[in-house]
Amino acid sequence: MPSFSGDPYGRDVLAGGPKRRAVPEVPAEQDLVVEDPASGFCGAVLRVEGGNVVLEDRHGRQRLFPLRPAAFLLDGKPVTLVKPAAKPAGPGTSASGSVRVDGLRAKTAAASRIWVEGIHDAELVERVWGHDLRVEGVVVEPLDGIDALAERIAEFQPGPRRRLGVLVDHLVEGSKESRIVAAAAHPDVLVTGHPYVDIWQAVKPASAGIRQWPVVPRGQDWKTGVCAELGWGEPPAGWRRVLSGVRGFRDLETPLVGAVERLIDFVTVGPQH
Repeated sequence: MPSFSGDPYGRDVLAGGPKRRAVPEVPAEQDLVVEDPASGFCGAVLRVEGGNVVLEDRHGRQRLFPLRPAAFLLDGKPVTLVKPAAKPAGPGTSASGSVRVDGLRAKTAAASRIWVEGIHDAELVERVWGHDLRVEGVVVEPLDGIDALAERIAEFQPGPRRRLGVLVDHLVEGSKESRIVAAAAHPDVLVTGHPYVDIWQAVKPASAGIRQWPVVPRGQDWKTGVCAELGWGEPPAGWRRVLSGVRGFRDLETPLVGAVERLIDFVTVGPQH
């Protein structure tokens, strides 16, 4: 009788062929941008609802998708989105890097204020420093431009217990903004700024998902020119894309971070506190 060595039935045909590559699991953290390949819908994670995830695209449209295995593309590669793990208890840090105060109750607004040029500036400051400002009871208000800054300061009537901080875009030597600020000098008012044409430009390009900010010809609206160059649609959609990339102070250029920190210190350290 012949003898056989090894498995008399030979190699298992079901075990043949190349091994299938494992699909990584990725927590569905807020603002993570993924694509649903079945529909072509691409958007940022807003929240997880049960076994589903809500995505929002750059036009503000929202859609609900089930959290199925290998159902999404991240940077063009299949991933399985999973519910994020519960964050550990503890004080943690805020988006600005300060110690987070848990269980914070609404504090009566202080008399002092921080003014910024527009609504986008206000939203960006809120995104990064909102927790810190609520701890101190400081309100941030958009000005809709600084052309009438001296008049607005006079109306505000600043004083030692009513300080005012102002954040200005494109505050560079010889600019129109620098001349307006010089004419509005007051001992209880601190004006700081950054060198960028618009607050968008103070967001690091990588955080906005681009290599660099486009150069917009003088005389053309900067936001409109940027959105046209990058294919972002209208400025409101472009701003949502920019803001969604900001999770903390590390996503911002250093001149803006320093300018805002100085304003917060100025309006919170003094007789009113």
